[in-house]
Amino acid sequence: MIRRRDFVAGLAGAGALASASRAARADASWPSRPISVVVPYPPGGSTDITARMVGERLSAVLGQRLIMDNRPGAGGNLGLEVVARAAPDGYTLGVATTAHAINMTLFRKLNYDTLRSFEPVALLTENPLVLVVPDAAASRSVRDLIAAAKAKPGALNYASSGLGQSTHLAAELFATMAGIKLTHVPYRGSAPAITDVIAGQVDLMFDTTQSVLPHVEGGRVRALGITSAERLPIAKDIPTIREAALPDYVAIAWNGLVAPKGTSPDIVRRLNAEAVRALQEPAIADKFAALGATSRPLAPDAFGAFMADEIAKWGAVVKQSGTTLD
Repeated sequence: MIRRRDFVAGLAGAGALASASRAARADASWPSRPISVVVPYPPGGSTDITARMVGERLSAVLGQRLIMDNRPGAGGNLGLEVVARAAPDGYTLGVATTAHAINMTLFRKLNYDTLRSFEPVALLTENPLVLVVPDAAASRSVRDLIAAAKAKPGALNYASSGLGQSTHLAAELFATMAGIKLTHVPYRGSAPAITDVIAGQVDLMFDTTQSVLPHVEGGRVRALGITSAERLPIAKDIPTIREAALPDYVAIAWNGLVAPKGTSPDIVRRLNAEAVRALQEPAIADKFAALGATSRPLAPDAFGAFMADEIAKWGAVVKQSGTTLD
């Protein structure tokens, strides 16, 4: 005689097998329709450019369109919330950035967890920032700037593209490591911030290479240092901040591809493999290099470990700065 609990357990087991079978069939046919890629920033920025360049190549190899869905707002949180709530079926992806590592500590309440709500897929690009001052500024080097800040604590102000952005926290990390006090002036985006630096209304700014190098080349601002570990081939005359003054200083803005938690490992592995191949293609690699960006081929678990390290690193900087947002 079959006992009730054995019968129920048998049904549960059969259901699990049936679900696994359906999932396997779904994975085998994936992708059978267009894939939405949620970009948590407006069109035209470095994150959007990265997503579109890689997405175009992935569309070609996967045989389905990757449709960019720009969802800006709340420091990148609104877009990632959409991804966190999406079905884990491989048809919704998102682009996570340095800001989403920062936001884990910066915001008191988040409707997602950068590590627990997503499957890490692939690190796409890493982009250093450039420390610039107005062309008419007295400081000719990073050491000059640190000396000026130490002479008048809090007198020098710096612009950023917004609270909690990499342009904000890179400056906070710099101030902490240099032992100086700077005054933060947040803007709504990079463009108005760098405009005021050019005009001399703000004393300095950390900004991405693609945003600021044209102004450096045009003589509108002066570059004192770059935040990467080594000098950039496209800007060899700009010393790293490490070599100029602070040997342990590195601050990189990054973009990476994520999927909703529970997305099939087979889909994640395939996306990772295709993204890595795309990033290594000369046509794409050369375009990123021209923008000052680099890419590293990381497996999904390695990308997850990278994000965990970034959360810890920037969390410490946020706490040191005392900045919090609701």
